[in-house]
Amino acid sequence: MNAVQTYRYLQPSALRAAGLDLQTCGGPAANPRFFAGFLTAPAAAAAGLLAVAEVARTRYHQPVNPASLDPVVTGSRGRLRFESFSGCCGVYARMDVLPAGLDGEISGHGTTNVDVNPPLREALARVGGIEPLHVAVGPDDLTVSTMDGSVVERKVPLPGRWLRGFAEVHVLTAGFEPRAEIPAAEAAAFLRRLPAATDRSVLWAVPAGRTLRLTSRPAPGAVCLAGAGRLAALRGVLRHARTLRVYGPAVRAGSPAVPSTWELDTGALRVSLTLSPEPYRGFSGEGAALAALAGDDVVDDAELVGALLNWDPTIDVAALADAAALPDGRVRAALAQLGTAGRVGYDVADGAYFHRVMPYDAGRAERDNPRLLGARALVERGAVERDGEDATVRTDAEVYRVRRHPDGAYSCNCRWWARHRGQRGPCRHALAVSMVAAPVEVLS
Repeated sequence: MNAVQTYRYLQPSALRAAGLDLQTCGGPAANPRFFAGFLTAPAAAAAGLLAVAEVARTRYHQPVNPASLDPVVTGSRGRLRFESFSGCCGVYARMDVLPAGLDGEISGHGTTNVDVNPPLREALARVGGIEPLHVAVGPDDLTVSTMDGSVVERKVPLPGRWLRGFAEVHVLTAGFEPRAEIPAAEAAAFLRRLPAATDRSVLWAVPAGRTLRLTSRPAPGAVCLAGAGRLAALRGVLRHARTLRVYGPAVRAGSPAVPSTWELDTGALRVSLTLSPEPYRGFSGEGAALAALAGDDVVDDAELVGALLNWDPTIDVAALADAAALPDGRVRAALAQLGTAGRVGYDVADGAYFHRVMPYDAGRAERDNPRLLGARALVERGAVERDGEDATVRTDAEVYRVRRHPDGAYSCNCRWWARHRGQRGPCRHALAVSMVAAPVEVLS
């Protein structure tokens, strides 16, 4: 189900003689202003912003017309983060402009949409040189007072899958570890060797000295690379990068396809792409966030923890636990719950959550999730009958048996579980069983 997102910018973003003016829309104010100062690495920042914008307008699976979704930017304590999802929801892009990349102060905190229009993309592609570039994120008072109320307005469909993707990706990446780091020259050679953009195969990258070697089968230490052509957006940043870092979950021989993050680091900023396990799979269907969405016990903790967040670019879980007088585990569960509403994200490079609040109704990620809605309906109808660690779930047409295994994972005899074997989160029957269990358990 799609909502309609209305962008209202006071004027188009543009690269002018005085610098780069990025117009904002929504969030903590109608047109908030986050930053005015200089980018110390303008060419790298221009290439990174182009990469994020390119992902936002692309559908990698079954390509159609550009999605035309505007990226979002978060201003928080000496750091700017630009984020987007692809139209197919299978690629998550982010550029983190680090303190070394900014010469100026964050004047406001929050998250907002940012206008990256076609003329601006053309101008950014021509940015070069090493001189700092003045940038303003948000209109200044003079712009606001002289625009006579006129706006640049666009109405675009904002896919529900896109919103659910933000709810899912932070849960998945929180389980990632660094798997490889290679110098920029070897990274460029590796990316040149990748299959064409039309190739939809699932490959695996294995560290091999100063580079990565591609193989068709998983092995310990390998990183999944599904639809390698989806990394094309990184190529414009390569000439500015120092290293390529790759992150992913632990795998073994015979492991199924899994997501992965590919990050270029220039020193002043980081640009990363997180890829779904297979090109046809959007993050919205992965089901990683369902356990957090289903848990009533963590709602109160999430409200408490959310009130303590203060636009930190990296959230110190131990300090937050002390402030909230909660154990670390409950704080992490609360952060997972907050992430399902877009109120936190996860940075694999820092190994930490960061605070943001999306400039749209991210709560739709929970309300429009079919499996979650189905599970709640089963619970409300009293369809779940507990039998020790296992349970029976009765629907109008079928009776399903849900088993809890020693490792805490659930299985079910329904068609969903038979098809995915727990690789895309729990089925609605297992989710319903977890809702009536106490305490809420982590599902595979």
